[in-house]
Amino acid sequence: MRNPVISSHTNILGVSISATTMENVSAEILKRIEKETPTFVTVTGVHGIIEAQDDQDFKKILNDSDFCVPDGMPLVWLSKLAGNYEVERVFGPDLMLRLSAFLGANNGSAFYYGGAPGVAQELADTMAQSYPGLQTAGTYYPPFRDLTDAEASSIVKTINLSGADVVWVGLSTPKQERWMSKYRPNLNVPVLLGVGAAFDYNIGRIQRAPSWMQQCGLEWLYRLIQEPRRLWKRYFRNNPLFLYYLFCEKTGLKKF
Repeated sequence: MRNPVISSHTNILGVSISATTMENVSAEILKRIEKETPTFVTVTGVHGIIEAQDDQDFKKILNDSDFCVPDGMPLVWLSKLAGNYEVERVFGPDLMLRLSAFLGANNGSAFYYGGAPGVAQELADTMAQSYPGLQTAGTYYPPFRDLTDAEASSIVKTINLSGADVVWVGLSTPKQERWMSKYRPNLNVPVLLGVGAAFDYNIGRIQRAPSWMQQCGLEWLYRLIQEPRRLWKRYFRNNPLFLYYLFCEKTGLKKF
């Protein structure tokens, strides 16, 4: 059930995107940390929207999250065209920094789940240095395969005993959302937050696009230039499909 405070949403190809700002969603997440209210946050862009068209279970996960925030300018533009004017891009790496600053000021703690080998620990060290008072509840680098029952039970127990206020999940979409949805009933943590590449961004392994490219919705191009082998299939498939599906929706050829 969505948080009633952020009541405006935009239906983008069947995915309900929270029409919110960085400030507003951060404030709501912080309230839930303080009250220890279980919260499940997804941060998605065009990639997530397209993945949801091929996988109805994944679409349901996005729609069942407490907040599904727009991490991409096309989602922001579509929200504004739909009449939700108080909306802006909620970039995963920036959301992590903003919430980490609060946790540091209040002696909060975070658990870092994901990333390549060594990345989670490097991120934890970076965040602790940047935000004095922020405690590292733990780090975990999961295997690329599905967890065994024994591994899943062990990591759930580890996270629950860690006392974390937030679990940052840095896997790829839709893997991170599926992981959070599957294990959230077993985790006694106020906030689960999937931020994808934020782990790599916030330790400098991925360089951020210039601000003008971010505002023009061209960050995907900047990333493609940095990682062409890994990302070309994603962007050359997803971006045209996104435009095609929007055309189908607007012309009535297909309902979402």
